[in-house]
Amino acid sequence: MPGTYYENVLITKRLTLRGYGARTVIRPPVTAVTPVAPVTPQAPGATGAPVTSGAAQTPAAQPPAKPATSATPATPATSGRALACSQADTGICVMGTAEQPVVGVDIRSLTVSGFKRNGIWASYTDRLSVQRVISEKNGTWGIAQERSTRGLFRDNTARDNAESGLFIANTVDREGGATDTLGAVVRRNTLTGNRIGVTVRRVRNLSVYGNELTGNCGGIFVVGDEGEPGAGDMTIRNNRIHENNKFCKGNTRLPDIQGVGIVLTGAEQTVIRSNDIRGNVGASPLSGGILLFKSFVGATNTDNVIRDNVVRDNKPADLANQGTGTGNQFVNNRCASSVPAGMC
Repeated sequence: MPGTYYENVLITKRLTLRGYGARTVIRPPVTAVTPVAPVTPQAPGATGAPVTSGAAQTPAAQPPAKPATSATPATPATSGRALACSQADTGICVMGTAEQPVVGVDIRSLTVSGFKRNGIWASYTDRLSVQRVISEKNGTWGIAQERSTRGLFRDNTARDNAESGLFIANTVDREGGATDTLGAVVRRNTLTGNRIGVTVRRVRNLSVYGNELTGNCGGIFVVGDEGEPGAGDMTIRNNRIHENNKFCKGNTRLPDIQGVGIVLTGAEQTVIRSNDIRGNVGASPLSGGILLFKSFVGATNTDNVIRDNVVRDNKPADLANQGTGTGNQFVNNRCASSVPAGMC
């Protein structure tokens, strides 16, 4: 039903959670819940250190909370890890286990706003679908998933989140080889005002296409490390990535971020094609249109293909290859400047 719901939602079984778009809003509850289990700290990653959890702010003139869904209530019988998520300033948690992933959860047509951690967080899921969701003004990620396969993220808006608007990773609390997502899809989303629009970290076998990214500090980051298998084997195509010129201060893992189109660091066998990338301008080491960046941990970019893109008016360069990896190809891109010269 339409309305504003002041609560956290925990989903541990297959169901559909459907609202009325902007008229159904989930916001932090009035009274912060004391977690019954400690919250596992999120390891600093390519998008920076997570925001520390805390009590949610109480909205002015807030009406009594009302139940939003038939999702699993937080009871003593619920697993500690799931409880930790649902009680740690995250709006919607979809939580399975390694032994029993949650299959087929469908979240659509609602707004999640103002949580101190994440708007939507999913772990150990299969075939999670998030469509036509607005996730805004959250303290870490707008929509995020780890340890999961075959996710679909389509027609969502993620805006003004402190870290990535949309974040897909193998795990966030430990190192490890890339997860095969078995064909996850990030399609037709709008990402604005975030630190990074889309981050895919230590995952393989997915597609990112038809998205609109503008007004972020950075557009799309593909991040791998020295783990095996490596991150990559994905396609990034037909995205519009314009003027991501917001400034974000650097941290212990990343330099300042501003004017970033697409960055690959430690990626392999990734195809970047048919994207429109314009007007991304900054003075950061990451700034520019499409950048193969030297790895932070020694992993190289190898066997990536960058072709048939329109890359214009980006500074310091439209295309740049800063790494020492081999087999990377720049083919038939419409651009004006490259480092080293000769790739346009």
